[in-house]
Amino acid sequence: MPDQSLPQAPPSAAQDAPPQAPADRGLSRRTLLGTAGATGLVLGAAGGAVGYAAAPASATPLSSVGSDQVMFHGKHQPGILQGLQAHGHLVAFDLTPGSGRTGAAALLRRWSETARRLMAGEAAAHGDTDVARDAGPSSLTVTFGFGHSFFARTGLEERRPVALDPLPAFSSDHLDARRSNGDLWVQIGANDALVAFHALRALQKDAGGVARVRWQMNGFNRSPGATAHPMTARNLMGQVDGTRNPKPSDADFDRRVFVPSSGSADPAWMANGSYVVVRRIRMLLDDWEQLSQAAQEQVIGRRKADGAPLTGGTETTGMDLEKTDANGDLVIPLNAHARITRPDQNGGAAMLRRPFSYHDGFDADGTPDAGLLFVCWQADPLRGFVTVQRKLDRGDALSRFVRHEASGLFAVPGGAAEGEYVGQALLEG
Repeated sequence: MPDQSLPQAPPSAAQDAPPQAPADRGLSRRTLLGTAGATGLVLGAAGGAVGYAAAPASATPLSSVGSDQVMFHGKHQPGILQGLQAHGHLVAFDLTPGSGRTGAAALLRRWSETARRLMAGEAAAHGDTDVARDAGPSSLTVTFGFGHSFFARTGLEERRPVALDPLPAFSSDHLDARRSNGDLWVQIGANDALVAFHALRALQKDAGGVARVRWQMNGFNRSPGATAHPMTARNLMGQVDGTRNPKPSDADFDRRVFVPSSGSADPAWMANGSYVVVRRIRMLLDDWEQLSQAAQEQVIGRRKADGAPLTGGTETTGMDLEKTDANGDLVIPLNAHARITRPDQNGGAAMLRRPFSYHDGFDADGTPDAGLLFVCWQADPLRGFVTVQRKLDRGDALSRFVRHEASGLFAVPGGAAEGEYVGQALLEG
């Protein structure tokens, strides 16, 4: 997990980058999906470009946190390229019987307007609760996506993307169907807990009789300004997590993360959009914390203190995969998470990771229910998430310390232009 979790890409460089050519599609989707079962987690490939997380946030004076604002309208939806927020909510909705395409269109129009207002620090148009009256925008972002089942519910099956085909089963899955998938998905992030909750409550009220909450999860990250210097954050295992997230300055960033712009997009309504895989990954912390620090570093392939590879250097130093110790053993073990998840070991597969940590209390025996709300973005989930998960299935040392408990895949269309709502090209096209 270390290399790809607590990310944050530079805010807007990719917004204006020219679209890249789509990735090579040599193997068929059916062939790759049929190969099956990853035990791994893609939590944050400690060694690779694979699941890069968003870059560390810059140190921010606390007094300015509330005034930071993200624009709702743009080429891409907010909540993808921005830095990680301190508080987040992930929530899925199912359309109620009879809502159909008309009801869904009206709902997305309401949601888009509410998101625009709240992200600007304004009150909701109707029945605002005043929970965030004095808080300011606090970097609030709201992101909307469509699940596989949405298209049958709205009579739009012929417009459902092939890339939205269900993910294959993985051998490490212990998935709860009640907390997986859904017709509609909403991601909310903010640097103030009340601002995030206010948005969650406003959108749930907006749903009215059109959609009902299917599942909802709460997460957190390090607060902006919590460290004196910008640095990669740590996950709940204590590992530096997010070292190698792809950057908008990378030549192939757009090609890997976003669907091509209109004209070459398939389907056209997904132009400038992305596909998000959402997983609730429980960390088996009691087992992990019984390991010595040296043993933990062998599992990951990086030093716990600073995230540097075991072969030496700093956090960003390249890994020497051939280096051996005095006994002739590889310094970075063959099953180290960092080694297995390297993009050059996975056909260049990469994802933009933008997760949240979570803690939902303790089981009856005192076991912590905690881990990672894994959120990764890619132009094609088959060539991103699925490719890496298949590789992890072959023996990732970290897989025995995590459990995948919920999963979802959603199509997230491009941003809405002024006067439009998210998904309008799909629902009215």
